[in-house]
Amino acid sequence: MWLSHRTRLAGVSAASAAVFSMMLAGCSDDGAGGSGSAPPDQVGTTSGAAAPSPTPTRSYALSEAPATIPSVRSHQAARGPGWSRTADSGVVVAKGSEELSDEGRLLAQELKLSYRGTVAAGPGDVELALAGDGAAESYTLTTSGGKVRITGPDEAGVFYGTRTLKQAVKSGGSMPEGVVRDRPDRPQRGLNLDIARKHFSAGWIEDRLREMADLKLNQLGLHFSDDQAFRIESDSHPEVVSEQHLTKDEVRRILALAERLHITVVGEIDSPGHLGAVMRAHPQLQLRNTQGVPRQGAIDISKPESARIVDDLLREYTALFPGAWFHVGADEYQALTVNNPQASYPQLAQAARQKYGEGATIEDLAEGWLNDRAAVVREAKKIPKAWNDGFFSGGVVTADKGIEVEYWTGKEIGARPPQEYLAEGRRVVNLNDEFLYYVLGEPNQFTYPTGRRIYEQWTPLVLRGTEPVPEKYSDQILGGRFAVWCDLANSQTQDQVAAGIRRPLQATAQKLWDPRQPSLSWQSFESLAQKLS
Repeated sequence: MWLSHRTRLAGVSAASAAVFSMMLAGCSDDGAGGSGSAPPDQVGTTSGAAAPSPTPTRSYALSEAPATIPSVRSHQAARGPGWSRTADSGVVVAKGSEELSDEGRLLAQELKLSYRGTVAAGPGDVELALAGDGAAESYTLTTSGGKVRITGPDEAGVFYGTRTLKQAVKSGGSMPEGVVRDRPDRPQRGLNLDIARKHFSAGWIEDRLREMADLKLNQLGLHFSDDQAFRIESDSHPEVVSEQHLTKDEVRRILALAERLHITVVGEIDSPGHLGAVMRAHPQLQLRNTQGVPRQGAIDISKPESARIVDDLLREYTALFPGAWFHVGADEYQALTVNNPQASYPQLAQAARQKYGEGATIEDLAEGWLNDRAAVVREAKKIPKAWNDGFFSGGVVTADKGIEVEYWTGKEIGARPPQEYLAEGRRVVNLNDEFLYYVLGEPNQFTYPTGRRIYEQWTPLVLRGTEPVPEKYSDQILGGRFAVWCDLANSQTQDQVAAGIRRPLQATAQKLWDPRQPSLSWQSFESLAQKLS
């Protein structure tokens, strides 16, 4: 856009003309600032005549994409000043899109603007609207004529558009002119927190939710039951709850915030392993071998009472967590890690044969346990999730195909490569322990993951180790979560955990939103991340 001013200066001194010229050169056609403007044209003089008035012009360079994490997938550049906050700017919601009022109020609060509700957008305003038929969570952000309009087919998409605007203002002071068209590559993008081994306050978890929302992450996993503790208040079995725990009111507060931020919270009760906290109150359910030696964390799945208590808890917490999923664990059942499980635990072997026939093994009994717990979750109208090392092959019993496989490791005894699950047609979520496991104290050869390594080497296809699975399986990989595990709980404070996971979580968010090679170098990404923190 070219702009010009012409003024004839007659009867004024050369000094006055120079001052006036400088004033004009500093002006814009609309009073807005902005970058990318060309300098005023130089003006010559004619000998023997009065110096002509200067003719400053101003143009806008083509805009660049806003600087955000994750980066936007598409930006149509344009010439113009972009959008900057003014004293008169506000946030409005289009008629018929009143359900976006929460998103509008939050954005107005964050950008220190007024929220004006369902009124026509005026100069300098941001308008939110439900419109279009794009993919879930997609949005279009249009900056033109000094206004911003954010549209999407669902509330989540519009919300993510507001995150882009918020970050653009923070990183560059304004929203660049042009059109952003954006959508996530994977439907599940999140953080997994082990709140069983280490107690995290409700406020700390809420702070993580806010960070996740700005990164367009949409899933928080809460592993709240393990050998060390059971961390959420229980009505059905209060005897299993640890002294330090979240009350249900605190959990409901977390869930309410998560819902406003378009994040689903996925609860997890891990079984038949990792149940030490439950069995401290019910020692009769502890799995013991033929010598009477207890097996850490393992419940005796040959006893009907074991299923009853776990199902009681599953029913209680599937009712508490309103999201679409619930996690039933199924990993590291210690009965299967000894040399001869059938000889060490004959009661399990006998129960397997009684339930599934003479050819059945303890693996079949464990697989049947997984299916039975998943059935309880499905009764609550939720999708069950389970860890990959709870799925076995070649037995009498096969894990239900509707259970989402959360693939975390190939290091466990008998762990199968991810291609086997994918070849069976299973849907998989990536929690690759090579890249995405932040294990407090770094035990068992774990090292704290770095954002740079995730940013430069990991994609959702890298499910195990460092090698990706074939691209043909991409549609079965639903996404991923960065995971915090608190094996040595006291090795870091809550604040240290928050600081330690910040950059890796940002890198994970980038690669789940857009797994392509990022346009920014790691150094540039880190500089942007510091600016946005």
